[in-house]
Amino acid sequence: MTPTRRSVLAHGAALSLAGVVPRVLRAATEAGPDKADSTLRIATGLVELAPGHIVSTTLYNGQFPGPLLRFTEGQKVVVDVVNDTDTPELVHWHGQTIPSDVDGAAEEGSPYIAPHGMRRLVFTPKPAGFRFYHTHVVAGGDLNRGTYTGQAGPVYIEPRHNPGAYDREVFLVLKEFAPTFSRGGDMAMEALPDVPVPELQRIGQRADADAHEKTKGFEVGYELFAINGKMLGQGEPVRVRRGERVLFHVLNASATEIRSLALPGHAFTVVALDGNPVPTPASVPLLWIGTAERVSAIVEMNHPGVWVMGDLADDDRKRGMGIVVEYAGRRGPPQWVKPRPYRWDYTRFGAAGPSTSAPDETIEITIVKRNAALGGFNQWTLNGEAFAMDSMKPAFTMREGRRYRLRFRNASDDIHPLHLHRHSFELVRVSGRPTRGVIKDVVMLGGFQEAEVDFVADNPGPTLFHCHQQLHMDFGFMAMFNYA
Repeated sequence: MTPTRRSVLAHGAALSLAGVVPRVLRAATEAGPDKADSTLRIATGLVELAPGHIVSTTLYNGQFPGPLLRFTEGQKVVVDVVNDTDTPELVHWHGQTIPSDVDGAAEEGSPYIAPHGMRRLVFTPKPAGFRFYHTHVVAGGDLNRGTYTGQAGPVYIEPRHNPGAYDREVFLVLKEFAPTFSRGGDMAMEALPDVPVPELQRIGQRADADAHEKTKGFEVGYELFAINGKMLGQGEPVRVRRGERVLFHVLNASATEIRSLALPGHAFTVVALDGNPVPTPASVPLLWIGTAERVSAIVEMNHPGVWVMGDLADDDRKRGMGIVVEYAGRRGPPQWVKPRPYRWDYTRFGAAGPSTSAPDETIEITIVKRNAALGGFNQWTLNGEAFAMDSMKPAFTMREGRRYRLRFRNASDDIHPLHLHRHSFELVRVSGRPTRGVIKDVVMLGGFQEAEVDFVADNPGPTLFHCHQQLHMDFGFMAMFNYA
């Protein structure tokens, strides 16, 4: 019997997908040229984060992060994916508007890549900008599966016309290693504006009162942290010259964590979010980046020295979450100066005033947590229903060409990075504030807060929606959007 996502949840930490072969494609199915443009090989390997800190995990092409793939907008590509592991795998092309069968989500009908099998993918990359690829398998209680592994790599889709208002670009991939389970845990709640909705707080309180277990459910913590696969102080620094304008493309490839990033004495001018240019580029003292979000920001190198670009969390930074930025001609130990607190406000990067486009339909989604309901793991419900693979519900129906507004209501204290596959959406209201023009594919929803986004149903096919926190999506926090 093939286990479903529901059966994975029911067994909690005891169940692994090892040896399971659900809907597997055992050979290439797409015709194409004899030679692929790129090849991704999935296999177990070692990552030397620092001397004495070597981790074994699943990787792309034996490295972390996986290789940077540079595509051209609108130009067809052929990618061969080879699975050298003993378990089925999926590669999700996050942030791209592509067909369901190559998007890389089983819920949408993408075939698994068989153990020791291969699949050839043919698609047209779009839209332009900073995207990425990562595994999309269920992890459940197995910390050696899913995004807990090292399966993540950056994609940059070159626009047809690149303004080039910078001297050079640097890609940074943030990631934690050596995950472990614990009861409860803390989240960077200072990341977003604190404007809770009393009604949502009451719903959350009722859910806590009704919970069978009064203790907190399992959360995931990490022992080691790295940028581009190296702990702070290891590997090569980012070498810069005074007067340079460096465009940093930053990806949070975490399975569960919100990350922050600061560079003492410097500011970040945010020019794109999730690969999409923002209407109002704005200077900020630090970055807050939800799971699977990307930020592209220009830093003017005007404060010579040797600096730590790192996370605000002292423990995480000391255990590796940082990278050295070294000016030409400067030497010495890297310096860290903690910046003042700063809350991330998406509306700062948008155009003024409310959206001028009215939706054809509004879909409201209320998120509730059931503490420790599944063998110690929290269960997540959307409008009272946890996602089940056998029924593919909860589900919503949409019609091609219509504009939909999703109104998210978070009746939990967690921050949720919400992701819609195969489409991009426009932020129209965040934490009670209207905005327009900010186009994303992941948005952080604050604890006991609301957000509204609009998207046009312009890419027919089954479409998955979920929280990008692996621990949340595996335990109920998903839904399907189906074209009528």
